Amino acid sequence: MGLGGCIILIAVGAILTFATDWDMQGVNVDLVGVIFMIVGLIGIATFSSIARRRRVVVPPATPVVEDRSHHHTQDGYNNGYGA
Repeated sequence: MGLGGCIILIAVGAILTFATDWDMQGVNVDLVGVIFMIVGLIGIATFSSIARRRRVVVPPATPVVEDRSHHHTQDGYNNGYGA
């Protein structure tokens, strides 16, 4: 079930809970609506945690080569010694 299905479950549950006054023998429509909303919220939480794991950035497969010129300068820090 995708994100859209979870949102639809929440919407249907809210409609059943808050916008209807149906009375069915043996079925509590308000409770069914609350259950739909809870299942939709659990689905959204699961979907967002899976989507977060998919967004892991993979480093590129090709190595990055830096082209630096190898000239030595006396800058006051190295004084021409070392690298």
